[in-house]
Amino acid sequence: MVTIRLAVRDWDYFTPLALGDLKPQGFALELHRVGTLVGDLATSSEYDAAEVSFSRYAQSRAKGETGLYALPHFLMRGFRQRCIITRSDSPLTALNQLAGKNIGLTGWQDSGNTWTRTLMREAGVGIDDAHWYMGRLTAAHPIVDRLAGFGRPGRIEAMPGEQPMMDALKDGFLDAVFTPFMPQGFFQRDSGFRQLQEDFRQAELDYFHRVGYVPGMHLLAFKSSFVDANPTLPAALSSLIDASARAWMEKREKYADTTPWLLDDLRRTAQDLPANWNENGFAANNKMIGDFANELYEQGLTASLLSHGQLFPDAEGGV
Repeated sequence: MVTIRLAVRDWDYFTPLALGDLKPQGFALELHRVGTLVGDLATSSEYDAAEVSFSRYAQSRAKGETGLYALPHFLMRGFRQRCIITRSDSPLTALNQLAGKNIGLTGWQDSGNTWTRTLMREAGVGIDDAHWYMGRLTAAHPIVDRLAGFGRPGRIEAMPGEQPMMDALKDGFLDAVFTPFMPQGFFQRDSGFRQLQEDFRQAELDYFHRVGYVPGMHLLAFKSSFVDANPTLPAALSSLIDASARAWMEKREKYADTTPWLLDDLRRTAQDLPANWNENGFAANNKMIGDFANELYEQGLTASLLSHGQLFPDAEGGV
């Protein structure tokens, strides 16, 4: 029996799979939980499949690389309005007020930051309308190359002296920071930080009503050599993960007392968004995939505008 060695972040909806409540049929699954995404799945000796960056995958396809086979299965989705943070005492409350400001990012080519710059561009703040600094969020994060070849002196640069961005935000060098995950202590009353848009939930809901989707950041991908040898397994694993997510949500609705107002969040989500807001597959994500491909091109992350077929050659309707 073939075993799929899968590396993913510690998403809660994998719990039924991790505990063995759901079992794969026709293959075995090794679930590996990782803190950071696999650096290069195509050449990995440890994994056959993994959670990968949508942006990095698209860039590789744009360069003609075919070592990865991805499905339009989004293991990570999320609105980005909540990911723009500033100081509690900042006068800034709107995206257009970031024109001419110093903005910190955890990585230029990251999928989430690409979506966030989309929001900025819609608000009239293009790449040339602000000063961008790449760096580690806190001192606990590693110093790595976050420019990835996209730096532009005087416009897109590394943080001076590799200063942690939250320190630079606190002392006023940065006016805002884009981050996928909130720094430790952010939610405390005395953290000194807040989301830029104080009613970011309403901003996100307005965004959904405008575009019709929750942006996707990470994909389910396989080594192409594995798919060549096991062509039916990608779809089988995708279906299994979907089943795990459904089982987990049913349990969350029953066992919602892990935080005081989780039940209300589940209720509001069910009422404010359609039931298929996180559905995977090509048909359900057609518009979002096209919008992201356009943003990659407009922001200079890809030299050409990728078609749906170039991104997902075997997806239904992907030609």
